[in-house]
Amino acid sequence: MSEPQRVDLEGAAAPAAAQRELLQGLALQPAGEEELRNALEKAFDYRGDVTITRHDGWTVEGYIFDRSSGRPLTESYVRLIPVDGSAKLTVRFVDIAAIAFSGRDTAAGKSWEAWVRKYLEKKAAGEKNIELRPESLD
Repeated sequence: MSEPQRVDLEGAAAPAAAQRELLQGLALQPAGEEELRNALEKAFDYRGDVTITRHDGWTVEGYIFDRSSGRPLTESYVRLIPVDGSAKLTVRFVDIAAIAFSGRDTAAGKSWEAWVRKYLEKKAAGEKNIELRPESLD
């Protein structure tokens, strides 16, 4: 079974894992409400840390674990776990000036398809008792 198709930043269809890999290192400054909502949805789906910069210059890096995307922007927010181990934070959409995909996507390259490909490569090379173990996330 293949991964669901997602729309990448340029609007072309791309597998979800490939899209996440393209996001790593990307910094966005959304120009309007729709761009902001789209960027925050991508940040929520991203499996790594992001850095959020508010309009007042305050920044925080962490993992987004929850979001509420209602109308209007003042009632929409993301919740994240800061990398410094401090208490979980809530940041309103309306306060966000920029989003950077600053952390490594911990699941990049670890899809079912990647596992099967590695298995088949080892089997084709004649290996016996093939055992594929998960990689460390660190």
